[in-house]
Amino acid sequence: MEFIKIAGSDIKASRIGLGTWAMGGWLWGGSDKKKCVKTLYKAFDEGINLIDTAPVYGFGVSEEIVGEAISETSFRDDLVIATKAGLEWPDNKVYRNSTKQRILKEVDDSLRRLKTDYIDLYQIHWPDPLVPIEETAEAMAYLIKEGKIRAVGVSNYSPRQMEIFSSVCKLQTDQPPYNLFERGIDEDVIPYCNENKITMLLYGSLCRGLLSGKLSADSEFKGDDIRNFDPKFQMPAFKKYIEVVDKLDQFAKEHFNKNVLHLSVRWMLDKCKNDISLWGARRPDQLDDVSKVMGWNIDDGSMAEIENIVNEVISEPIGPEFMAPGPRPNK
Repeated sequence: MEFIKIAGSDIKASRIGLGTWAMGGWLWGGSDKKKCVKTLYKAFDEGINLIDTAPVYGFGVSEEIVGEAISETSFRDDLVIATKAGLEWPDNKVYRNSTKQRILKEVDDSLRRLKTDYIDLYQIHWPDPLVPIEETAEAMAYLIKEGKIRAVGVSNYSPRQMEIFSSVCKLQTDQPPYNLFERGIDEDVIPYCNENKITMLLYGSLCRGLLSGKLSADSEFKGDDIRNFDPKFQMPAFKKYIEVVDKLDQFAKEHFNKNVLHLSVRWMLDKCKNDISLWGARRPDQLDDVSKVMGWNIDDGSMAEIENIVNEVISEPIGPEFMAPGPRPNK
């Protein structure tokens, strides 16, 4: 496993982090708690020490699963537990809420569910247009002073929003969406984070399973699975994306003796050399390939060929904007 230090801290984190959204079950057609706990143990065995979760993932379920797993370990201090704040879900409808009052409540709820007395990395999940960014940043700075959190991050923020936040509270990480198919941050967020020494936790590495190589144009998704609402997974776009995945898989086999999953994650690690790729999983077997991403690199010529493979089929990329929760409704 490769490791980095989170910017402006002494926190040593694995460059593959375990994403636990699907463990919560909500928007993923449910999940099996016992398998999820075993998945966390498998992650530890693979050298992954960064676990990324959030209260909204299953409305507390994901954090509870992580808490159960880490409470039974003897190496809590070697783990990097990252969770989030700034969302609420009255009647199971998710809205943004980054008020100081909300954040101070959420941190205690998360500490209880995670069965720990500190959070290594605390992140604001989405910017809240109804709350001054300075208020949110002040709340996070307060939690640092209180010793409840070790480092501060944001997620889905623009460079301008990060700049305002940083004027009040030291910002160490940013968590934006990024993968071979979703690259909206190439021109603004990545340069900003690089210039300001902000570590990125890049989410959606496998584009909700699209880049795993395990789906086909006939794949169906059960229940409330988010892919039933994702424009990429609707015809005719889905067929085009599957076509590109097949071509990338063939390229990976011919040039690196790897598959499209290995190629996709390695691509991210090589594009963002001082950052972290979040790998979502809820079953142990979904982490079987972690070791196959380590110990090799993609050369510049291959990077260019990968770019051509994607661009020749996907002329109008579809972004992840559909996932954004709305602001609180007017009352």
